[in-house]
Amino acid sequence: MTITAAPPTETATMPVLYLSHGAPPLADDLTWTKELASWSADLPRPESILMVSAHWEQAPLALSATTKVPLVYDFWGFPQHYYDVTYDAPPAPALAADVTRLLQAPGRPVHHDLTRGLDHGAYIPLVEMFPQADVPVLQLSMPTLDPQRLFEIGRTLAPLRDQGTLIVGSGFTTHNLRWFNPAAGAGGPAPAASAEFDAWAAETMASADVDSMLDFLAKAPAAHEAHPRTEHFAPLFVALGAACESGDLTNRSVIDGFWYGLSKRSWQFS
Repeated sequence: MTITAAPPTETATMPVLYLSHGAPPLADDLTWTKELASWSADLPRPESILMVSAHWEQAPLALSATTKVPLVYDFWGFPQHYYDVTYDAPPAPALAADVTRLLQAPGRPVHHDLTRGLDHGAYIPLVEMFPQADVPVLQLSMPTLDPQRLFEIGRTLAPLRDQGTLIVGSGFTTHNLRWFNPAAGAGGPAPAASAEFDAWAAETMASADVDSMLDFLAKAPAAHEAHPRTEHFAPLFVALGAACESGDLTNRSVIDGFWYGLSKRSWQFS
């Protein structure tokens, strides 16, 4: 795939992010929370945020509520204080209308879920990156885990960048919960398969090899071990599509390292 430069525009184009979002105890990791806060401080202030989280798969494609509703605490067995977290960002009805306009087509409806709040893949990183909760946020479901289809959704959403929307894919660069070992500590050594996949992902992204990334299950070492199910890598393809359509896959790995054996590598495009 060849990337050509996009024509210049009069307004600044927002970057696109793919981040590893962690679990509720991310809030207790001083290193990671500082990395997320530092990252957001370097970003231009968005007019709105569109989140694509690994934790919302729904077809037909759906959008979260555009009125204030409770968060979705989609995790179990944690101490109570993790369920007391709130994130009262303004709703984003204008963004929902724009996303609907871009994505809706004959045979491709866009559902509006009036009761769906932000799940932990959305609000956990936002609490650290935009703690004032003063930017309107909308969440978009993943109607499929097919990389090419998600990539095309991202391409279709790319015009949102020119109106100040920050598109964020929220997953985990490796996600095999069999590796999760609290006894080893958050900074313990990563399993070899996690490290191998992480190194491949870093190299592949640095070279802007979109075709290999889209075919990661066949191309990446230890891909099936790093992602026994691919929902946590899938949001990356929406981000890739949005970046590619804008004509610039310049990217940098903003956060790297491992958390309980899982790669927390995160990228910013443009």
